[in-house]
Amino acid sequence: MNPLIIDSIGYIALVINLYSMSTKGEYKLRLISLIANMGYILYGALISATPIIVGCTIAVFLHGFHIRRLRIKNNKND
Repeated sequence: MNPLIIDSIGYIALVINLYSMSTKGEYKLRLISLIANMGYILYGALISATPIIVGCTIAVFLHGFHIRRLRIKNNKND
């Protein structure tokens, strides 16, 4: 694959991650961070960077767990 496309995927994930840090509310931050980490996993796979793949996969599961916890908490409050 074209190195420019691969780098673009990494930079897009970076921009999404930085945007997530500017959002208000834990749910929105975690959801956008989850999406960014999926982009990092793709980027890591394309450049064969196992540490990026492993770290971001763990982050995806952690964000997913906390998103689920927040949704359950919000449903109990309704």
